[in-house]
Amino acid sequence: MRTFFWKAGLSLSLAACIFSCELEEKNSSSKKKSSSQYEPKFTKEGELTILDASNQDTLAFVAIEMALTDEEKEYGMMFRKSIPKNTGMLFIMESERIQSFWMRNTYVPLDIIYINKNKEIVSIQANATPLSERSLPSEAPAYYVLELAGNYCLENGIENGDLIQFQSERLQ
Repeated sequence: MRTFFWKAGLSLSLAACIFSCELEEKNSSSKKKSSSQYEPKFTKEGELTILDASNQDTLAFVAIEMALTDEEKEYGMMFRKSIPKNTGMLFIMESERIQSFWMRNTYVPLDIIYINKNKEIVSIQANATPLSERSLPSEAPAYYVLELAGNYCLENGIENGDLIQFQSERLQ
């Protein structure tokens, strides 16, 4: 009789362990699935205008998200699988110097536009390759960096020497 209870107890323990392991595997795979499906949504925090170098013609109007904090600058456009038309992210850096970005965890091509303190475009890294960890530096010191959908500059005739103007409620 003791052997029967011992075997029955062992069988129940083994079944509980198997059930527990299966449940944990399900939970961990659903966590993996939800983290890989995470995509930050665009939040309009301001407006930006891109003007030609003569300051005469408007080339584009862009709704912008701001990257002001260290955390916002670190994540930028990471984990986004799409970029709404005519939207972008404006980074305001600590100082005007050579800046460099990469495309780690960024799933869509971007135009990375480097802009000096005078709000003049000093260089463009056009159509940056998604998920690349290659450094994409500015060609001159920059204080602002604007990320837009890949090929945006080509499609809108934006080039070095053009100017930006922007406003944001976060800067007031």
